[in-house]
Amino acid sequence: MSTYRDFTAPIGSRRATVLRTVGTRERRSHLSAPRVPTVGIDIGGTKVMAGVVDADGNILEKLRTETPDKSKSPKVVEDTIVELVLDLSDRHDVHAVGIGAAGWVDADRNRVLFAPHLSWRNEPLRDRLADRLAVPVLVDNDANSAAWAEWRFGAGRDEDNLVMITLGTGIGGAILEDGKVKRGKYGVAGEFGHMQVVPGGHRCPCGNRGCWEQYSSGNALVREAKELAAADSPVAYGIIEHVKGNIADISGPMITELAREGDAMCIELLQDIGQWLGVGIANLAAALDPSCFVIGGGVSAADDLLIGPARDAFKRQLTGRGYRPEARIVRAQLGPEAGMVGAADLARLVARRFRRAKRRRVERHERYERFAEARRTSPESL
Repeated sequence: MSTYRDFTAPIGSRRATVLRTVGTRERRSHLSAPRVPTVGIDIGGTKVMAGVVDADGNILEKLRTETPDKSKSPKVVEDTIVELVLDLSDRHDVHAVGIGAAGWVDADRNRVLFAPHLSWRNEPLRDRLADRLAVPVLVDNDANSAAWAEWRFGAGRDEDNLVMITLGTGIGGAILEDGKVKRGKYGVAGEFGHMQVVPGGHRCPCGNRGCWEQYSSGNALVREAKELAAADSPVAYGIIEHVKGNIADISGPMITELAREGDAMCIELLQDIGQWLGVGIANLAAALDPSCFVIGGGVSAADDLLIGPARDAFKRQLTGRGYRPEARIVRAQLGPEAGMVGAADLARLVARRFRRAKRRRVERHERYERFAEARRTSPESL
């Protein structure tokens, strides 16, 4: 006799099972995922960007707000995310939400283990947001999301083995192999910025010394410029004049702008950053052997002023140079929206499975209703 036990299994356990299968099927699934709009959220230390993205990676609408102060509770940031999603849902038929978080996300893509610029410590972000939103939620690292977007819609299209490096305040990264994001056993693969390249070198906020991001990042670029300006170096007179002596006003975009205008010191600083970038890429090539490196993040706006020196240093430092194929080094194409677009596209994979799971639940419910009706009308036949 049929029973109703199929309906009593907790939905949350089925949801967790569904989400754990997503990573093993990404390459196949993105081709057959429903062509429905989803929301992508990119959360950083200074801004929260949300956008509705279609199946071709086009942004239909975008909202942006400041990130609540990191000293506040995690719920404050979650409230901001919910408000943005509900606002967008008023004008779009949203089927799922993807979150790209600047931090370490566990292998199940539920908890943010640590976020350096937010008060998230082992925070069950996916479950908390899913409880408040009427659509499924997927959480991933922001660099993973950006790499996925570049592979699907940007500079990494048609690449089977891709490494993305994001140069911002520090260095983030992601690995795609055969179209699947490689997250590692615990979900925190791709933290390239904390490879040690100079033993005993500059102190890093992570607690170690000599990390790669202390030599090739936005922070490194600004630090070097400020040190030269503070020392009243003759080569820094251009930038000192530009900031009218307020050395604290020196910023990465300003250095890039002055380099484009021909300032010799700013050009040299970008060359230095680029050379260190090439050294790190050569190390990654020795370990991972990808076909393409995609360089994103705010510092990549310097384009060939940065990537040109990186290519030169890569060629000089590559193990087995001259006797092996060399990976391409290209600038990311999607700009600051890459993390948002990638998070939204990854969320479509979850939307597909949840739609199927919902349909199966509806079908089971309908079968039960028919069974219950038959039992009420003719109990002797059961």
